[in-house]
Amino acid sequence: MKVLLINGSPHKEGCTFTTLTEIKGQLKKEEIESEIFWIGNKPVRGCIACGKCETLERCAFDNDVANEIADKIIESDGLIIGSPVYYTGPNGALCAILDRVFYSTSSKFAFNPSASVVSCHRGESTASFDRLNKYFTIFPICPL
Repeated sequence: MKVLLINGSPHKEGCTFTTLTEIKGQLKKEEIESEIFWIGNKPVRGCIACGKCETLERCAFDNDVANEIADKIIESDGLIIGSPVYYTGPNGALCAILDRVFYSTSSKFAFNPSASVVSCHRGESTASFDRLNKYFTIFPICPL
């Protein structure tokens, strides 16, 4: 079994990374292989509803990490998404990536075990946690 842990922070080794590292350690104790993938801090594109993913079975934009992440999720048996909280929401770049990944390729990894974690210093985590978990509850009924 392999679990992909997505670090949705612009800081490669910040608080979100620390949380995911702890999870990775617990998975290792259970002899579960895992990888932490950092989304980076370069610009990402948002979905433009072009519909090309329906025939391509991946996002038409291939100039950021979205399709790379989709491929890694498809190769994995489980997924954990981590994000810092900014003004009660997850990192915007992460959401732009996940919107494209889940819409374009979720049929290839639907129903795999998934979870999310958020990192914040105040009581603003609920909306972020809810937003990330929506990806897991909506994607099985996407049109692809």
